[in-house]
Amino acid sequence: MKLSTIFAAGMLALSVAGCSTPTPETYAKQSPGLDITQYFNGTLDAHGMFQDRSGAVIKRFVVVMRCQWTGDTGVLDEDFVYSDGTRQKRVWTLTKTGQGSFTASAADVVGLARGTVSGNALRWQYVLALPVDGKVINMDMDDWMFLIDDKVMLNRTAMSKFGVNLGSVTLSFTKRQAPQ
Repeated sequence: MKLSTIFAAGMLALSVAGCSTPTPETYAKQSPGLDITQYFNGTLDAHGMFQDRSGAVIKRFVVVMRCQWTGDTGVLDEDFVYSDGTRQKRVWTLTKTGQGSFTASAADVVGLARGTVSGNALRWQYVLALPVDGKVINMDMDDWMFLIDDKVMLNRTAMSKFGVNLGSVTLSFTKRQAPQ
C-alpha cells in the first residue's frame, strides 16, 4: 500500500511539472542573445499567417517594418499587406524599463504591452483591439519571439478571449542587410 501511494504521488508531481508554462527565463542560456534595440533597428521583412483554433489558415500577410531607437525608446513602423488585398499600419512605441524589460504601445493596443527578454527569447503580453465582422474584439495576445541568428527571428502568438484559444499568428522576421 505504501509503495502505491509513493508511486501515485510521483506520477502527480510529474503531471504537474509537465503542465508548467515556460517563462522567458527558461531561455536565459540560449544563444544568440537577443538585444531588441539591435535587432529591431533598421528595416525588417516579415511573412506570416493567422490560423483559427482548428488550425485552418484564415489569412496570410507580409509586413515591412522600419525600426529605430533613440536612447531607451524605439519606434517600430509596420505596414501590413494581407492576402485579400487589405492593408494595415501599426506603429509601436517601445520603452526600455529595466534590464530585459520593456513596455510598448500602439493605437490598437489596449493599455500597455509588457515584454521580457531573456537569452534568445522575447515574450510580449497585451490586449489587441481587433476588428472582426464589423465589431471590435479585445483579444489577449501571448506573443513569443525567438532569435535564430543575427538576421532571422521566429514569432508565435496565441490569441484568446476569456481564456479560450481563438487562434494563433506565426511570423518569420528577416532583417535586411544594412547598405555598405
